[in-house]
Amino acid sequence: MRHKDEERDYDEADLEVGPPKDHAAGPTAVAVSMKRALEHMGVVRTAETLLQLNQAEGFDCMSCAWPDPEPGHRHAAEFCENGAKAVAEEATRDRATPEFFARHSIAELDCHSEHWLGQQGRITHPMVKRPGGTHYEPIEWDEAFALIGDQLNALDSPDEAIFYTSGRASNEAAFAYQLFVRAFG
Repeated sequence: MRHKDEERDYDEADLEVGPPKDHAAGPTAVAVSMKRALEHMGVVRTAETLLQLNQAEGFDCMSCAWPDPEPGHRHAAEFCENGAKAVAEEATRDRATPEFFARHSIAELDCHSEHWLGQQGRITHPMVKRPGGTHYEPIEWDEAFALIGDQLNALDSPDEAIFYTSGRASNEAAFAYQLFVRAFG
């Protein structure tokens, strides 16, 4: 069985620059969006997800600032081609399992593009790079939290800590994260 990670990465030397396309919407954009969504999410998840995108009871697109239409003027498809593709990558069924990380050293992963790495899927387990290790290794959640706690508690001052989160984190996740950071100091 061939693994997704065996697919060729993009090489910038192969890129061709040409005149701008004369379309950014319409049937071509719909076809490209749906192809990508179906590849990543399948039929059911594509329908469920895209019908919730930028809807009042759904979720906002993570790739743009799609405006909120006036009440009564919202349509079923309130998203652009790039929004649909971004959602497809986030909601993908593809998974980057511990076996993926066992096949690829950190040095090898470093040679790939961000696009290729993103196409490998969602990380399924907490992972760690042990001192002297060449690969990420899976660890249990309790061990991951203990490791993080040990590192934070070993600091001389909370001001030595640097915290980072994703711009794609939900408001709820970002709120919980900032509570943790504030409690730490």
